[in-house]
Amino acid sequence: MTAIAKTHKPGKLMKRKDPLQIVAAVILTLFALLIAVPFYNVLIVSITGQAEYLRAGGLMLFPSQPTFDSFKRLFQNNLLWTGYRSTLTIVAIGMPMNVLLTFCMAYGLSRKGWPGRKIVFVLVLITMIFNGGIVPMYLLMKELKLLDTLWSVIFAGGMNTFYMIITKNLIESLPESLIESAHLDGANEWTILFRIVMPLSKPILATIVLFYAVDRWNEWYNSMIFLTTPNKFTLQLVLRNIVINSEMQGAAASSGNVSASAAQFSMGIKMCAVIMTMLPIMCVYPFLQKHFAKGIMVGAIKA
Repeated sequence: MTAIAKTHKPGKLMKRKDPLQIVAAVILTLFALLIAVPFYNVLIVSITGQAEYLRAGGLMLFPSQPTFDSFKRLFQNNLLWTGYRSTLTIVAIGMPMNVLLTFCMAYGLSRKGWPGRKIVFVLVLITMIFNGGIVPMYLLMKELKLLDTLWSVIFAGGMNTFYMIITKNLIESLPESLIESAHLDGANEWTILFRIVMPLSKPILATIVLFYAVDRWNEWYNSMIFLTTPNKFTLQLVLRNIVINSEMQGAAASSGNVSASAAQFSMGIKMCAVIMTMLPIMCVYPFLQKHFAKGIMVGAIKA
């Protein structure tokens, strides 16, 4: 026993690593670098001067003379701040509405005693493949007199079918005896939904809240269709307009109508706008990523 103890001392044992794990770690590291390089390039271009960027040909490790002139010019653009205001308003109003509609539909379709629920579920499922199109939606918003208002953008996205399905699967996995006991105690369907089902569905609730928040934050297409006043544009639509203006200035510079320095300055503004758009989500997402994974696993596996 003494010889064995001397041979295998604590701290002397070396853990053997599987070669496949090493290869997987190297591959994942390379993929991580491939993903990080574009973000790094966006950051570098945003703090690079016009002349230095042109000399480097658009790709460099770090500028020799960093400048924040592009950020200063971007901050002077009032549309950036109105875009933040519009987007935050849409997130604050639209996201709770989406979550409520999703849970109400999922709870209704999970009740086994509801007649016709399978037919309704199939009809809802079809919307993942087919939809009415943007023209009927535009005519509807026009009939409701909601054009050029943020309400048109908010109401255009009511419920995501995929989020509803994973929520429905989680609700169906809850013990039926809980709901039956609540019925015996005199609770109605709304009480069961808000006081029993939703508190027990916190993982999927956190997941769809984050999903809807990201969807609303990235809203631009409906804004482009329904909004006409620049002061009401969402942040993503403002960014899109900046990108288009940058490309137009670049084309004008190549034809000689605009100086190359003006086109390069537009590129710096564009990269700064990208950073200002990504930064809030990039700061929040790492802290909430575990809720995504847990909620998806809970809702995707039907008990």
